Amino acid sequence: MDSRSISGRQANPSHRPHRPLGYNLSVTSGFASADATARFVARFGLAHDHGFYREFHNLGISSLGLGTYLGNMDDATDRAYHQAVVAAVRGGINFLDTAINYRHQRSERSIGSALAELFHAGDTRRDELVIATKGGFLTPDAVPSFLKASEIVGNMHSMQPEFIADQIDRSRANLGLDTLDVFYLHNPETQLGFVSREQFEHRIRLSFVKLEELVAAGKIRYYGTATWQGFRQPSGARDALDLARFAEFAVAVGGAGHHFRFIQLPVNLAMPEALTNGVLDTAAQSGIAVVASASLLQARLARDLPPALAEKFPGLSTDAQRAIQFTRSTPGVTAALVGMRQAAHVDENLQLAAVPPMAPEAYQDLFQRA
Repeated sequence: MDSRSISGRQANPSHRPHRPLGYNLSVTSGFASADATARFVARFGLAHDHGFYREFHNLGISSLGLGTYLGNMDDATDRAYHQAVVAAVRGGINFLDTAINYRHQRSERSIGSALAELFHAGDTRRDELVIATKGGFLTPDAVPSFLKASEIVGNMHSMQPEFIADQIDRSRANLGLDTLDVFYLHNPETQLGFVSREQFEHRIRLSFVKLEELVAAGKIRYYGTATWQGFRQPSGARDALDLARFAEFAVAVGGAGHHFRFIQLPVNLAMPEALTNGVLDTAAQSGIAVVASASLLQARLARDLPPALAEKFPGLSTDAQRAIQFTRSTPGVTAALVGMRQAAHVDENLQLAAVPPMAPEAYQDLFQRA
């Protein structure tokens, strides 16, 4: 790994929020690779034997990923996330998820600080980790001056191609990484409240063109869409997203070797729509990884599950573990994201590494009961 100055458009440093303690301003080259992620997985043999890791495009990915959405915008939360990321990677999690607008860039910078510590200590290497972030929402101190009002919807969201490129450069700087493994267009369905579907699809196509260019430039490896409502809505709803259409656009733009390979949407005990609306099947048929967000529904599923439901999860001791187990056992899900900003929560959730995912028959019975 080498460290060097990052290229591309940067935010004005004088306007940047305070960086987490220990943040390393250098930038680490490299990206997740098949051999390196296999090496990471091999270090956690027991977890591997219990099915804790999944393979996608030859990358070994932990079925539990660390998310960084919630939390105050203060130094204490920065430090907590930093410590949680360090504990997670040391414990066997190699999938980290964030977004430029999470905590106004501070979540990206907290991950960047933690990665710098992990790399410096020799606990892991850059190519052993899969790092994902998102862009699309306007974020204080991260809005480029060239963005026009006509390219923004609702005073909050844009998919203008050069804006997306700008956000990727800022995220690379915040994370201290030369290349991002996954970049998502963040809640693109937001646009459908303001523009026609025809205009929306035109904007998606232009975004995909730019993202393929950024793959070729080495700034990202894969791209996708991270949604809240879009892939859960029934066909015909105003803000419904059609994954098959997106896959068609990707092939038209990038050919069979396109890099639209990840989507993210909520999948949990209270939000099971992806199990019945065909999204998981379409993703599998199109060679697209599904990353489940909101596994705990912002902690609402971490407690007070019905006793009869809890009994269906042998080997687990907390409702949080049971809810995560449901999500990561969902057929077609590559990784279940859980917001973890305390090392104690990381330790609790990592107990899942010793428990195999539910068998399909047990999962189906559980889903019917749930």
